[in-house]
Amino acid sequence: MRVLMLSWEYPPHVVGGLGKHVSDLVPALAEAGIDVHVVTPNLGNGLREERVHPNATIHRVDMPELGRPDRGPVTYAQTSNSSLERKARELQVRFGGFDLIHAHEWSVAYSAVALKYAGCLPLVVTLHATERGRGLGLLGSGEALAINGTEWWLSFEAWRVITVSQFMAAQINQHFDIPADKIDVVPNGVGQPSSRRLVGEESRAFRRRFAHDEEQIVYSVGRVVYEKGLHLLIDAAPSILADHGPTKFVVAGAGDQLDALRRLACERGVYDQFYFTGFVSDADRDGLFQVADVAVFPSVYEPFGIVALEAMAFGCPIVVAATGGLSEVVRLHQTGLTAHPNDPASLAWAIVDTLRHPDWARTRTENALREVDRRYRWDNIVQQTIKVYQSVKTEWQRSAWAAVGTGQLV
Repeated sequence: MRVLMLSWEYPPHVVGGLGKHVSDLVPALAEAGIDVHVVTPNLGNGLREERVHPNATIHRVDMPELGRPDRGPVTYAQTSNSSLERKARELQVRFGGFDLIHAHEWSVAYSAVALKYAGCLPLVVTLHATERGRGLGLLGSGEALAINGTEWWLSFEAWRVITVSQFMAAQINQHFDIPADKIDVVPNGVGQPSSRRLVGEESRAFRRRFAHDEEQIVYSVGRVVYEKGLHLLIDAAPSILADHGPTKFVVAGAGDQLDALRRLACERGVYDQFYFTGFVSDADRDGLFQVADVAVFPSVYEPFGIVALEAMAFGCPIVVAATGGLSEVVRLHQTGLTAHPNDPASLAWAIVDTLRHPDWARTRTENALREVDRRYRWDNIVQQTIKVYQSVKTEWQRSAWAAVGTGQLV
């Protein structure tokens, strides 16, 4: 089976969970025998064409027309999609057509739908989040309304919609009136940790970059944006410090809330106990999972929460808000602790309990590792994805479109 995949993000251009998901999914599909061609904007100075596996090629498209800084995200995406569509048409000549199109998120909707009709091809769509969800139920601008409308249109045009959690499936069903039996839930996956394990003096030296020996480390990593709930961690910090003692809060990542969080930490009198690292390398991110005493993800909106899986894979104890997909990934008292959403007192309790009872935390991390192996390894996730592909292809072959659709993008 040959698949044309459209994604706004692919390394080195990765903003969030979308880019991470696609970069892990593609080689896993290729290893399972799917011939994958990814068309993506060249936004991160990557190789224009890169063979990442004998069955997987990344085609990065230069788009010089996107240089104007005054263009909003919708106009930017609409303009770029014509370039993505042209590249896809070139690829069908080179490779002899595709069996289906797999589009990730609204930002490639315009090219995905055009290519669907050009070749009478089935379209599979993965929605990783929604604009209404990111706005916590609100669509407060013209751009937000336009993105929401594009998400509805893309879902409507899809043969099937894949999403990453039952929470997201319910949102898509409710917000876009997409039938529940058109939606497949395929969770994010996580691979074996690729970073080298830190041991002995190397581990101690790395840890001292972030905290004193007597301080326990409370660690959070990800985009520093409002929906990640890091303001709740700062609000919880005075109680944690009063109840537990020496603690260093390490917040890794960049985003538009960074300065606001620094000001909030000053207002709460805990700034000296916070280390806002900004952007960190993958090696430092993974090293912190290894030396932290607890990883905390207090999101107010989270479709899935792939960072929680990464923490689990490293054997790091976790505390999460019982929000969205996080409440499906983490089982209370079994694989981690969950706090009530938007509740600093509940969050403080869960963190202190984890720090005070390392034996209990260790038992939960052992359970979490087994859960990752059982449910979230990529060889399992990719088989679920291929099952969707095969069902779509079978249905397409039985449809009227199969009579005229040859996989050629005319």
